[in-house]
Amino acid sequence: LLKPMNCPHHVQMYKAQPRSYRDLPVRLAEFGTVYRHEQSGELNGMLRVRGLTQDDAHLFCTPDQVEQEFKDTLDLVKFVLAAVGLEDYRVQLSLREPGSDKYVGSDELWNQAEAVLRKVLNESGLSFSECEGEAAFYGPKADFMVSDAIGREWQLGTVQLDYNLPERFQLEYVGDDNTTHRPVMIHRAPFGSMERFVGMLIEHFAAAFPLWLAPEQVRILGLNDDMLPYCEEIQQQFRAAGFRTTIDHQSANVKKKIRDAQLDL
Repeated sequence: LLKPMNCPHHVQMYKAQPRSYRDLPVRLAEFGTVYRHEQSGELNGMLRVRGLTQDDAHLFCTPDQVEQEFKDTLDLVKFVLAAVGLEDYRVQLSLREPGSDKYVGSDELWNQAEAVLRKVLNESGLSFSECEGEAAFYGPKADFMVSDAIGREWQLGTVQLDYNLPERFQLEYVGDDNTTHRPVMIHRAPFGSMERFVGMLIEHFAAAFPLWLAPEQVRILGLNDDMLPYCEEIQQQFRAAGFRTTIDHQSANVKKKIRDAQLDL
């Protein structure tokens, strides 16, 4: 399935059955592959690609739930970045460009969304800057920006507030007053693009990952080919304990194997 975003599919899942205020918030998440026709001159290794994997989620909630859901999502993005050691980031409040026709929805809905987002960010204690013209076409967003090795900023985690798509797709739920209401939609991607996230990790650690994050954690070096059965036995013990382990099968002396391991790991 070729798609530029996951939002419409999650919307259809929400609409697949009647919803009550007791069901909300409804949270739908997936690691989905999306495709975008980036210009060839803009492609940049793992940092900007045409096919990317998103940890995409959409939260459907009542207006009263928006602030808490958005705050919880900001906390999730902060947790993800802190867990991998990417704590030197900047938060950007991305707003629409006044007078532009590239956005959908009424001024009233946009003003409401931007006011809610600004309030939640102020109450969160996060330091942030505002940037006009960087909003998604359907709503404002909080972007977590991280710099690469040469100082260029890249967006990783993002949280987006959307009053417009629920309106355009006619999403509904039955409230406690037994009448239909319009939910609010939050778009959430704590990692953003998995390809970009891994690319930023490689630059951040200069490929010398901490042990828990290293793709290869243990390499076993045998003195000669006769030791291979014992090396395989040791490898199984490490793997049983949860370590990512390999064996150097080269017919080379130990000094070369040690040097190769030091360069690779």
